[in-house]
Amino acid sequence: MTEPGERRRGTTSPTSRGPAVRSARDAARRAADGLSELVRHRMEGVSAVCRSEDDGWIVNVDVLELARIPDTTSLLATYEVELDPEGDLLQYRRIARYRRGAQDQ
Repeated sequence: MTEPGERRRGTTSPTSRGPAVRSARDAARRAADGLSELVRHRMEGVSAVCRSEDDGWIVNVDVLELARIPDTTSLLATYEVELDPEGDLLQYRRIARYRRGAQDQ
Protein backbone atom coordinates (compact mmCIF):
# COMPACT_ATOMS: atom_id res chain seq x y z
CA MET A 1 0.00 0.00 0.00
CA THR A 2 1.20 3.51 -0.76
CA GLU A 3 1.43 6.38 1.67
CA PRO A 4 -0.71 9.51 1.14
CA GLY A 5 0.78 11.75 -1.54
CA GLU A 6 2.81 8.84 -2.97
CA ARG A 7 2.04 7.37 -6.39
CA ARG A 8 2.03 3.70 -7.13
CA ARG A 9 4.36 2.50 -9.84
CA GLY A 10 2.76 2.37 -13.30
CA THR A 11 0.00 4.90 -12.60
CA THR A 12 -0.36 8.35 -14.06
CA SER A 13 -0.93 11.55 -12.14
CA PRO A 14 -4.34 13.23 -12.33
CA THR A 15 -2.86 16.01 -14.50
CA SER A 16 -1.20 13.59 -16.92
CA ARG A 17 -3.12 12.69 -20.09
CA GLY A 18 -1.62 9.22 -20.32
CA PRO A 19 1.63 7.45 -21.02
CA ALA A 20 3.96 8.94 -23.60
CA VAL A 21 4.17 7.37 -27.04
CA ARG A 22 7.05 4.92 -26.81
CA SER A 23 7.47 3.72 -30.41
CA ALA A 24 6.70 4.48 -34.03
CA ARG A 25 4.19 1.61 -33.99
CA ASP A 26 2.33 3.21 -31.08
CA ALA A 27 2.38 6.62 -32.79
CA ALA A 28 1.00 5.10 -36.00
CA ARG A 29 -1.84 3.37 -34.14
CA ARG A 30 -2.78 6.49 -32.19
CA ALA A 31 -2.69 8.70 -35.30
CA ALA A 32 -4.88 6.29 -37.30
CA ASP A 33 -7.35 5.94 -34.42
CA GLY A 34 -7.57 9.70 -33.84
CA LEU A 35 -7.94 10.52 -37.53
CA SER A 36 -10.63 7.89 -38.09
CA GLU A 37 -12.79 9.56 -35.43
CA LEU A 38 -12.58 12.87 -37.29
CA VAL A 39 -12.74 12.05 -41.00
CA ARG A 40 -14.93 8.91 -40.89
CA HIS A 41 -13.11 7.25 -43.80
CA ARG A 42 -11.73 3.73 -43.83
CA MET A 43 -8.04 3.60 -42.94
CA GLU A 44 -5.86 1.92 -45.56
CA GLY A 45 -2.55 2.12 -43.73
CA VAL A 46 0.29 4.28 -42.51
CA SER A 47 2.90 5.35 -45.05
CA ALA A 48 5.31 7.33 -42.83
CA VAL A 49 6.14 7.95 -39.17
CA CYS A 50 8.79 10.34 -37.88
CA ARG A 51 9.63 12.33 -34.75
CA SER A 52 8.80 16.03 -34.73
CA GLU A 53 11.13 18.69 -33.33
CA ASP A 54 9.22 18.87 -30.03
CA ASP A 55 9.41 15.09 -29.34
CA GLY A 56 5.95 14.56 -30.78
CA TRP A 57 5.23 12.58 -33.94
CA ILE A 58 4.31 13.27 -37.57
CA VAL A 59 2.39 10.38 -39.14
CA ASN A 60 1.12 10.02 -42.73
CA VAL A 61 -2.11 8.03 -42.79
CA ASP A 62 -3.68 6.77 -46.03
CA VAL A 63 -7.47 6.59 -46.18
CA LEU A 64 -10.09 5.49 -48.69
CA GLU A 65 -12.13 8.60 -49.49
CA LEU A 66 -14.32 7.28 -52.31
CA ALA A 67 -14.77 3.62 -53.19
CA ARG A 68 -15.35 2.91 -56.90
CA ILE A 69 -15.67 -0.08 -59.18
CA PRO A 70 -13.19 -1.19 -60.36
CA ASP A 71 -11.19 -0.77 -57.16
CA THR A 72 -8.20 0.65 -59.06
CA THR A 73 -10.22 3.83 -59.71
CA SER A 74 -11.07 4.42 -56.01
CA LEU A 75 -9.90 7.73 -54.56
CA LEU A 76 -7.47 7.65 -51.65
CA ALA A 77 -5.90 10.44 -49.65
CA THR A 78 -2.87 10.86 -47.47
CA TYR A 79 -3.30 12.87 -44.27
CA GLU A 80 -0.43 14.28 -42.24
CA VAL A 81 -1.26 13.88 -38.55
CA GLU A 82 0.69 15.63 -35.80
CA LEU A 83 0.72 14.09 -32.32
CA ASP A 84 2.12 15.56 -29.12
CA PRO A 85 4.57 13.47 -27.01
CA GLU A 86 1.62 11.89 -25.13
CA GLY A 87 0.00 10.77 -28.39
CA ASP A 88 -2.85 13.28 -28.48
CA LEU A 89 -3.81 14.55 -31.94
CA LEU A 90 -2.82 18.21 -32.33
CA GLN A 91 -3.66 18.76 -35.98
CA TYR A 92 -4.13 17.05 -39.31
CA ARG A 93 -4.31 18.03 -42.97
CA ARG A 94 -4.80 16.28 -46.28
CA ILE A 95 -1.56 16.45 -48.23
CA ALA A 96 -2.43 14.31 -51.25
CA ARG A 97 -5.39 12.78 -53.09
CA TYR A 98 -4.94 10.13 -55.76
CA ARG A 99 -6.45 7.17 -57.60
CA ARG A 100 -5.54 3.78 -56.17
CA GLY A 101 -4.08 2.66 -59.49
CA ALA A 102 -2.00 5.82 -60.02
CA GLN A 103 1.77 5.63 -59.83
CA ASP A 104 3.82 7.96 -57.63
CA GLN A 105 4.88 11.13 -59.42
